Amino acid sequence: MARRALNPGLQSFVFTNLKTGASWETGFQYGDLNHMQFNPVDSQLLLYCHEGTWHELDRTWTIRSDGSQMRLIHKRTMDMEINGHEWWSWDGKTVWFDLQTPRSQVFWIAGVKMETGQAVRYHIERDWWGVHFNSSRDDALFADDGGDPSQVAYSTNGMWINLFRVQPNGTVTREKLFNLSRHNYVTGRGGVEPNVHITPDKKWVVFTGQFAPGQRHVYAVEIKTPIAP
Repeated sequence: MARRALNPGLQSFVFTNLKTGASWETGFQYGDLNHMQFNPVDSQLLLYCHEGTWHELDRTWTIRSDGSQMRLIHKRTMDMEINGHEWWSWDGKTVWFDLQTPRSQVFWIAGVKMETGQAVRYHIERDWWGVHFNSSRDDALFADDGGDPSQVAYSTNGMWINLFRVQPNGTVTREKLFNLSRHNYVTGRGGVEPNVHITPDKKWVVFTGQFAPGQRHVYAVEIKTPIAP
């Protein structure tokens, strides 16, 4: 195992009330805490992860700001399974994440309903995978930013901004919105992860692109309305 996964340090959260200025430390746990995101409708509920080698830890957690109700959202069920890059649905009722069962082989957009614990999974192909995913306000659309051949999916045709439409039968369809073959994904080599977002009106996917050295900008690609059959 990786050294940090085998022997994680003790960490905690410091919460601050912006109205009163009061601060408190809570949620002590052994793990590398990262990716903190407050629930969109419950400001006392925090989504976070245990950072590290994804296949060696249970990554996705929530906790309340008073330190109570620390909850593991998804527990790994097989060797080399990974999940991560988690985010809240806009109604605060679901935690979504990238799931691979196992890593680099079977790919899902996955979620867990907070109230019931029900799992939701949409299978996607290798070339559809992205470094980061995001969802529309109604969870009817998902988008991702693709990945180059060095990423965990090892796709040879994966450098796209992708749009997914949820179908009545529980599957998703994929649309290629924008070609990222000239984009530099590798953050350690001066690149940037596009990190997609869908606008509230579901008309655009917004992302960061770097198509030439030193030329990093924010772009938007249009989501076209499907033509009725």
